Amino acid sequence: MEPFALPGVRSPTVGWQRRLGLESLAWIGGALATAGAVGLAALLAVFFAATVVVVGVLGLALLGLGAFAYRARRSLRRPEPGVIDARHVGGHSWVAYGWDQRR
Repeated sequence: MEPFALPGVRSPTVGWQRRLGLESLAWIGGALATAGAVGLAALLAVFFAATVVVVGVLGLALLGLGAFAYRARRSLRRPEPGVIDARHVGGHSWVAYGWDQRR
């Protein structure tokens, strides 16, 4: 009797053909699972890269609309009462508008 033998455990030489078949099947299954995981990771990387591009484009569009709104707000300010409108026409010349009209 072997001193280190456990009851119910087979010797390593018994059933080696069955284990070899299962090991081959496990290797094939592992390779297929790895290939599937790599493919899924590639798809997710493309999806998230496209998402980042879309967020960047939307952010740029929002920034542009904000700039247009700021510019429009600046140009549409109403003058204070009693202030006439004057335009610079060149050199030291100015032309005033609306000075003779009541508001």
